[in-house]
Amino acid sequence: MLPTAEGSLAGIRVVDLSRVLAGPLCTQMMADHGADVIKVEPPAGDETRGWGPPFVRPGTSAYFTGLNRNKRNIALDLASPEGQAALTRLLETADVLVENFKAGTLAKWGFDDDTLRERYPRLVHARITGFGVDGPKGSAPGYDAILQAYAGLMSINGEADRPAVRVGVPVVDMVTGILSFSGILLALNERHRSGRGQLVDNTLLDTAVTLLHPHSATWFANGRVPARSGSAHPTIAPYDTFATSNGPLFLGVGNDRQFRCLVEVLGRPALADDVRFATNADRVINRGELSAIIGALLAEHEREDLGARLLERGVPSSPVHDVGETLTDPQVLHREMVVELDGYRGIGIPIKLARTPGSVRTAPRDHGADTHEVLAELGRGDSEG
Repeated sequence: MLPTAEGSLAGIRVVDLSRVLAGPLCTQMMADHGADVIKVEPPAGDETRGWGPPFVRPGTSAYFTGLNRNKRNIALDLASPEGQAALTRLLETADVLVENFKAGTLAKWGFDDDTLRERYPRLVHARITGFGVDGPKGSAPGYDAILQAYAGLMSINGEADRPAVRVGVPVVDMVTGILSFSGILLALNERHRSGRGQLVDNTLLDTAVTLLHPHSATWFANGRVPARSGSAHPTIAPYDTFATSNGPLFLGVGNDRQFRCLVEVLGRPALADDVRFATNADRVINRGELSAIIGALLAEHEREDLGARLLERGVPSSPVHDVGETLTDPQVLHREMVVELDGYRGIGIPIKLARTPGSVRTAPRDHGADTHEVLAELGRGDSEG
């Protein structure tokens, strides 16, 4: 038996039929906080096991390890009667089912929505799809980049004079996983009152549309399609990346006080009273002139020293770190956002609870490592699945 923890979700059992990113991230978050998550992989394994190099060991990519710690792992062929029988017994013990199959797949195996609701009335069924299962695009396959394109995220990402580009991380998948986590917790809380589970229906499309703020709010207000602005903010200035003597620095000046502090640190305090830059609206209208002046001043400074001095004055700013710089940063390490366990290294737990904190107890397991143990718990032999 794998180590357990008295986290906030201790006593909750999750059957994880999901694969790739959104579902596994959701269930990893639940596992980090004490839920007993049983990841069910097909005989060939979750496809992300092969998404490398790099590989941390044969058959397990680094990608897979970022999403599947703290879970028990079993292998079942759900297309077979034996696998379906094992899943039936798993669901009899489960509080939550998480899946992201193509529409109709579970129904084909005898687990349609009506059957799940009638046979397991307390089960919270979290379904993650690209576009949903109905409507004009219902049942269409969806991947992170496809939804970034479809929902307009790509159209606002990139430089104004260059083609639209994908956001550099799978933000739609990841936020969908977080929203699914939130939806499951809402449904579990409601179950305390009603005694009944319910369907938690999350789609990549819905997530991507919610991520359009503030561009969506602006479009509702004036009907104008926003243009790409690179790292700049459409309604705040200066809010952009600037070159210093030894690398890029990002400035996020959100109000007039911060702007005055910025130009004082840069040795040009009179800019705060210049009619072109006196208010944020003035600075946005005259963004080009302002950026040229600020850019020339910043080029005379070293990014770490200047960034520190600006932060001391309450001016939001930061050197533009690469991934390696971030994962070795003293504040990141202080916040325990890098964890190590028995050769496994991963991202820490971002939700920090004072009394029932989450924990990292096991590295991602090998494919099917716990099949025998879990099937034995369910009262059947090792031959099933």
